[in-house]
Amino acid sequence: MRLILIRHGQTPANVKGILESTVPGPGLTALGSQQADQLVDALRDVPIDALYVSTMLRTHLTAAPLVAARGLTPVERPGLREVSAGDVEGNNDEASIHQYVSTLFAWCGGDLDLRMPGGQTGREVIARFDEVVTEIESLGHDSVAVVSHGAIIRAWCAVRTGNIDLDFVTDHYVTNTGVVVVDGSSADGWEVTSWLGQSVSEAAAQGVSADHSPASEPLDD
Repeated sequence: MRLILIRHGQTPANVKGILESTVPGPGLTALGSQQADQLVDALRDVPIDALYVSTMLRTHLTAAPLVAARGLTPVERPGLREVSAGDVEGNNDEASIHQYVSTLFAWCGGDLDLRMPGGQTGREVIARFDEVVTEIESLGHDSVAVVSHGAIIRAWCAVRTGNIDLDFVTDHYVTNTGVVVVDGSSADGWEVTSWLGQSVSEAAAQGVSADHSPASEPLDD
């Protein structure tokens, strides 16, 4: 089956570089609403049998234009919510961002027992996303859209797909309303077939920015 993983539109916290993982959290900026509207055309030729969202307001608002255009009923699941920032919730200083991003990258590299200070371990984060994926698979659909969050999309892809790893997700974040397409199954394995409109090999060939330390990472929560 196909999972169409979509990051939410821009939020006020994104603009200010703030670590924001509360529920329900903020809505979208004016630009974020425009990005959500543009998803309708961007996915016009993409079959969508069902649509899932997290418990965070920004995913509901991002999904709304698709819901209206396709006549879908969004299914809310807490397992799709963003990785909790824990002890550094609401911060935007360099040390806090470094703590959040370095923990995320550790999970992507396989250290799933590491705990986000004041939050969950990587194993717990991946398990809650897995639970939703298992539910989606049980429905027998061919193609399901999942409006979620940048950090958890990167973590799940790094851990659960066969062609995305730590090096790739370190160099490639997920833009607002960016789309990551994953094909396969939990039984046979998953593979990323499109990352923001490019194949994995095309995206990897673009290289990385000159400054890509955890502290300089564009926040995608």
